[in-house]
Amino acid sequence: MIDVDAGGGDRLALAVLAQYRMATTGQVHRVLAPSVRIEQTRRRLARLRAEGLVDRITLPQAGRTRVWFPTSYGVQLASEWPEMRGHRPSRTVSDPTAVRLKAGHTLTVTETALAFLEDARRRGDLFRPLDWIPEVHHPIGSGEAVIPDALMYYRRGPADGDNGVMLRAFVEVDRATMGPERLAAKLPAYERLYRYVPTIPGRRRPSIGQELEDWRWRYPLFPRVLFVLDGTGPAGIENRITALRAGAGQLAPSGFLHDVPVLAASLADLLHHGLSAPVWRPVHDPDQRVHWTRSAYRQT
Repeated sequence: MIDVDAGGGDRLALAVLAQYRMATTGQVHRVLAPSVRIEQTRRRLARLRAEGLVDRITLPQAGRTRVWFPTSYGVQLASEWPEMRGHRPSRTVSDPTAVRLKAGHTLTVTETALAFLEDARRRGDLFRPLDWIPEVHHPIGSGEAVIPDALMYYRRGPADGDNGVMLRAFVEVDRATMGPERLAAKLPAYERLYRYVPTIPGRRRPSIGQELEDWRWRYPLFPRVLFVLDGTGPAGIENRITALRAGAGQLAPSGFLHDVPVLAASLADLLHHGLSAPVWRPVHDPDQRVHWTRSAYRQT
């Protein structure tokens, strides 16, 4: 076997920008090479820019932060790689105006991904940068869809003593830009996805008369749902968790919350205590504090 890694760091940098949509210089550095000086990452990004694969804007606030994003050529190139097949970036991912207008939310989503990545590295869990896939489309009928901020694949490490169980999660990052009621309205959408059985002529069924929910064609278990709350103080966080709890109460008869862990936590708590700390609150009982990796399914 030929052992060649020509431009491996450049390749990962472009893949991350194509998949995550955008990242600051510091965020790219934390993905690629947190143990070396950031100047190496700056040189790498400058080289990719000179090759026409990435570009940048400078935000006027936050100390004139540079935000990097892929060019159309960069997206086209990255989409041909095996690790990127099936991942369709936004049509506006290479538009500087769209990047500027979406920067607040998208950079927070990227920061959340990095929080999971850094925690997994500390714990010895398996979570690679491309295991975070933003905005995966899940139809729920009538032309509607659930599009989480990210779908995450995460494997627990040997320290958990369970031979590396694979976890999947839908991640919703809320920056308090919408009212609490609109945030809570995401729960019925996930409940619809959990129950949704499409009518598709010609799709083979396992046996006559048996129907499968659409998500079962993608996942062995329905991914847990994680709400990461930011953009407001402690009182605002409590208001949003209260709204989620009220929304959960309306779903109680459906069984969705009995079958699927749905948890919420503030981004500030996650960054301060670590994502694997017991800071996650089940929306049906937010007085609890649990580990997101240990919050068990109750399916039988």
